[in-house]
Amino acid sequence: MTGFPRDQWYVAAYGSEIEHDLFTRTICGEPILFWRTRDGAVTAMPDRCVHRRFPLSQKPSRLVDDQVVCGYHGFTYDAGGKCVAVPGQTRIPRTARLLPYPVVEQDSFVWVFIGDPANADASRIPRAPWLVSPDYTTVAGMEPLNARYELLVDNLLDLSHETYLHGGYIGTPEVASTPITTEVDEDAGVVYVSRHMDDAECPPFYAKSTGLQGRIARWQDIEYTPPCLYKLHSRIAPVGSVPHPDGTDPDAFHVEVVYAITPETENSTHDFWCVARDFALGDEEVSAFLAENNRTVVLQDVVALNVLEQVIAKEPDGYQELSINIDTGGLAARRMLKRLCEKA
Repeated sequence: MTGFPRDQWYVAAYGSEIEHDLFTRTICGEPILFWRTRDGAVTAMPDRCVHRRFPLSQKPSRLVDDQVVCGYHGFTYDAGGKCVAVPGQTRIPRTARLLPYPVVEQDSFVWVFIGDPANADASRIPRAPWLVSPDYTTVAGMEPLNARYELLVDNLLDLSHETYLHGGYIGTPEVASTPITTEVDEDAGVVYVSRHMDDAECPPFYAKSTGLQGRIARWQDIEYTPPCLYKLHSRIAPVGSVPHPDGTDPDAFHVEVVYAITPETENSTHDFWCVARDFALGDEEVSAFLAENNRTVVLQDVVALNVLEQVIAKEPDGYQELSINIDTGGLAARRMLKRLCEKA
């Protein structure tokens, strides 16, 4: 599959990345300029001047109050994309404006809509409330991936690779050996993949953060909303422990792993990752440990997927790959992404 689903919301940045300064990021092949206005709102518009296409993020372009001044010829735009000044004349051409992108700041992310702004329904943005909840502590980061975004989707929908690629960090033998269940909610546009390990080795990632030792009950419940948001609901508990009938789960540790999978180009991806936990909330050592270890895991994926991208780019047309039971979630995600691309 090539191309991107359009008329879709994508994570462009963490809210903390965008300040009262010019910030640029390419999303689905489109260079976009962001800044936070004086009143705290995030604005987004094409990162090119209408005059000679000079990137507005490129110095000596600059932000003056809430207006961006092109560093090439001085065309000046307000936060809504309207040109308010041009050099050498008082009349401003009617077409001298930049079409703003719809933007929503939610759950620590800045979401941008790629497609027809008339179709930008903010209620369609999937939620990740743990990332801003006082009941959780979150560590986060973003790594550039020199591979198509579909490879990261495949990777995250099939966690059996943890056993082999992430041994010594998050992987144990039981992840690969335990069967999965897959469900697809076509109406909601969500793929669910679950793997419940009732008696598993406790990997260092959880042993050192929770204090649990020996064997554990370890549940992995994936919820993927194409094209962008992936959530892994992780439950770590003593063997034999199950949630109470009323839904409470006091014996368990809960970790919400969130990925925003945002295409940069057809062969590169912004790999946003977050780890939210409901234990050791104020423990900075635990936060530092999880941040360092999860980044290591992410970088292991990045290395593997960068290699895989090069392999795929060189293979002949019509090459057939083999899929097995553990691929059902990834295959369902592929079908959904394909339909979204065709619809767009």
